[in-house]
Amino acid sequence: MKVGIIGAGRIGKVHAKNISMFVPEVQIKTVADPFMNGETEGYLKKLGVAEVAKDAEDILNDPEIEAVLICSSTDTHSKYIIEAAKAGKHIFCEKPVDYDLDKVHEAIKAAEDANVKLQIGFCRRFDHNHRGVYDVVKSGKIGDVHMIKISSRDPEPPAIEYVKVSGGIFYDMMIHDFDMARFLAGSEVTEVHAAGSVLVDPEIGKAGDVDTAVVTIKFENGAIATIDNSRKAVYGYDQRVEVFGSKGCVRNENDVPNTVVVSDENQTSYENTYKVMWDRYTGAFVSEIQAFADAVLNDRETPVGGKDGLYPVLMAAAATKSLKEGRPVKIAEVE
Repeated sequence: MKVGIIGAGRIGKVHAKNISMFVPEVQIKTVADPFMNGETEGYLKKLGVAEVAKDAEDILNDPEIEAVLICSSTDTHSKYIIEAAKAGKHIFCEKPVDYDLDKVHEAIKAAEDANVKLQIGFCRRFDHNHRGVYDVVKSGKIGDVHMIKISSRDPEPPAIEYVKVSGGIFYDMMIHDFDMARFLAGSEVTEVHAAGSVLVDPEIGKAGDVDTAVVTIKFENGAIATIDNSRKAVYGYDQRVEVFGSKGCVRNENDVPNTVVVSDENQTSYENTYKVMWDRYTGAFVSEIQAFADAVLNDRETPVGGKDGLYPVLMAAAATKSLKEGRPVKIAEVE
């Protein structure tokens, strides 16, 4: 299957590298980015990418390209989903679809009307730790889900210029956790209540965002979830999940680069968690592209479809409104 990648920033390069190394059923024909330069072109050529371009139209108008990966800035996601659908291309799009719910709905409908596959890049569903928790929940071993706890803390805050255009912590960071909470609950969200502070970097507050947040979520099935986010955990990526049910509990721990344990007369020490996202989630990035390729090549439903792209945006909108107004917000208020 020949694909094109729109966007050659960090995540575009990650997908290009992973496809070239681990997904032989996919061939990257073209990567397009308006800021394409010699250095990026050289990197992509070493990965076996046939062509580079500055205009996404080079991909969308190429009849040999069967699918596109949209890895451009968030404010272009819905636009490229619509254009790719009209061109008859199957679509893998990084999260979120858009900040604007009307544009999210329009993009999802465009893919449905064109009868093309649409997968949203919520990679944590494919992480071996998180997937292990989901598999236990799905098996019924812990009974009915009562409570979900998700901790998601990054090693460093993003650049302030990025914060200003990211949509805020709920759309940019916690949106992964919104998806994971819904995935584990097996139910739709009814209410969101958010609290937030600026404790890491005052500049984030000046940019109109928070860097520390806790959200409580209620689901249709009665389950309750709590999510905590911090833009800075000094020890590395801290991303853990716990699900408590009527018959038991399941949780996971952080991934570490190695399992070496050092003991001496003073202490026993372990390796800290990963410091780089691309290292922490390499396996998940590979697995989600393999799943997308399988859906296209074997005409299956994508594992993370349009509806899965919509609900985390609804949750982010509700959380943003909740933080601003200091009250719980029903999903029905933002739909």
